[in-house]
Amino acid sequence: MNRLLTTTKSWHDTFCHYADYLQHPFLLFVRLYWGVQLMQSGWGKLHNLDKVTDFFTSLNLPMPHQMAVIISCLEFFGGFLLAAGLFSRLISFVLTINMISAYVTADKEALHSIFSDPDKFTAAAPYVFLIASLIVFIFGPGVFSLDALADRFFWKTPPANKTGA
Repeated sequence: MNRLLTTTKSWHDTFCHYADYLQHPFLLFVRLYWGVQLMQSGWGKLHNLDKVTDFFTSLNLPMPHQMAVIISCLEFFGGFLLAAGLFSRLISFVLTINMISAYVTADKEALHSIFSDPDKFTAAAPYVFLIASLIVFIFGPGVFSLDALADRFFWKTPPANKTGA
């Protein structure tokens, strides 16, 4: 029995060791894909500020035109920073707050149904951006990022091992 447990643990440890190699490519994919999507969303809003302002006015947000400009710029430039992996945790924190605010102001029904009807919550527009922002905020940008490059060359931090541990 002891040999079976030892062999099983060894296989499990080997599997986990190789699975760890997927962390940094996955973080790169999340940052690039959703960062570019966020940039496109922000770019679209910047080129349709009147519509965004009207929408924010209908939500009774204060200073709707200024908020439209701020949110559009945040999504465009924040998406760029997220994709590049520059100031990743800071920008992903700000984007997380923005997406939570989007739920609170524009998708209240989806937010209130988080437990009663999770499909409605996950189908709302801010959901994927919220999840992507949370992933980068919690796990960092990974080694394929400008943050990691800056750490290595400007702050002389040794590169992380291949498993990210």
